[in-house]
Amino acid sequence: MIPIRYNLRSIVVRRVGTLMTILGVALTVTVFVSILAMIQGLQNTFVDTGDPLNLILMRKGSTSEVYSFFNRDLKGIVETIDGVEAVSGEILVLINSPRISGEPTNIIVRGISDKSLGLRPQLKIAQGRMLRPGFREIVVSQSIAKRFKNANLGDSMKIGRTSWTVVGLLDASRTAYDSEAWADYNEIADEFERPVYSSLIVRAQSPAAIKTIRERVEDDRRLKLGVFGEKEYFASQTSSALPIQILGYLVGVIMAIGSCFAVMNTMYAATTYRTREIATLRVLGFKRRNILLSFMLESIVLSLCGGIVGCLLALPVHGISTGTANFNSFAEVSFQFRITPALMVEGLAFAVIMGTIGGLLPAQLAARIPIVRALRT
Repeated sequence: MIPIRYNLRSIVVRRVGTLMTILGVALTVTVFVSILAMIQGLQNTFVDTGDPLNLILMRKGSTSEVYSFFNRDLKGIVETIDGVEAVSGEILVLINSPRISGEPTNIIVRGISDKSLGLRPQLKIAQGRMLRPGFREIVVSQSIAKRFKNANLGDSMKIGRTSWTVVGLLDASRTAYDSEAWADYNEIADEFERPVYSSLIVRAQSPAAIKTIRERVEDDRRLKLGVFGEKEYFASQTSSALPIQILGYLVGVIMAIGSCFAVMNTMYAATTYRTREIATLRVLGFKRRNILLSFMLESIVLSLCGGIVGCLLALPVHGISTGTANFNSFAEVSFQFRITPALMVEGLAFAVIMGTIGGLLPAQLAARIPIVRALRT
C-alpha cells in the first residue's frame, strides 16, 4: 500500500480545490441530514404518542378520528365490558385559523370530557388552567400558541360561529396532541350541531384486559367499532410523512449527483497534476491496484471531511419547531427537528458513498497511465 501520508500531503498541497470539494460535500450532507431530521421528528411525534393501556375505538373502516362518527349510546355499552377502567367520549372537528405569518391552515379541535386529561398522563397544563365544562373555553398546545394568531392565554379564538377564550396552554410532551386545541365536548357538539362521538378513549385495567376488551368490542354486533391500541393508532399516522420523505430523498439524490461531480473534478485535476508522481510510484514497484486504492482513499477522505463539516452545520436545526400538513386528517401537525447519532452516521455514510462514486473514474484513470508516457509528460 502507498503510505497514507502521501495522500494527506497531496490534499494539503491542493488547498483551494480541497476546500471547495469539502464545502460542496458539506452543503449536500447538511441538507440531507436536515431533511432526515425533519422526517425523524415527524415520525417520532406519532410514535411517541399513546399509553400502552389505552385503546381508541372508532367507526369500522375509519383510518382517522376526524372521519369517524357514531351514536353516543355506544359509550354506555363499552363501559359495561369487563376490564374497562374508564371511558372518554370525544369528538374531533377542523377549524381554519391563521398562522402568525398570516396564511390560514386547519387545526384539530378535540371535544373532551372530564376524564380526557387523566387518560393521558404524559400531558399537563403548563400555563393557565384547565377549561370548565359548559363554558366557551379552550386549552391549546404550547406549539399552537407559538405559531398561531389569537392562541395565547386570554386571547379569543374563532371556533365555528363564536369566539372562545384561551384559558390554558397544554404541554403535550412533543406528541401528536401538540397539534390540537381542546374544548368541552358538549359545547363543541352544540356549536357544530354534531351530537355524535368521533372516538372513545378506553383505559384498560391491566395489559391482560386489553385482549378481552378487544374481543368483546369486535364480537358485539351493536357496536360496529374498530379497536386500536393508542400507540398502534398514532404509529399508523406516520404515513403522512411519506410524501415529505420521498421529496427529501429526491432532493438529496439530486444534490449528491452534483457533489459527486465536484469530487470527480477535483480528483481528475489531481491525476493530471501528479502524472509524474504516479509514474515514479509505478517505477518504485507499486502496482496499478495500489494506485487505484490510493486515489480512492484520497477521494473518500475528502468526502468524509465534508461529511463531518456537514453534520456539524446541521446541528443547529435540532429542536426547531415547525408544522406540516397531515395527509390523513388534512390538519396541521406540529413537530420538532430531531438529529440523532444514527442520523449523523447516515450523513457520514452518504458522504463516503459520494466520495466513492466521485473518485472511482479518476482513480481508474490514474491506475491506467502508462509509465513511459507519464515520465515524458
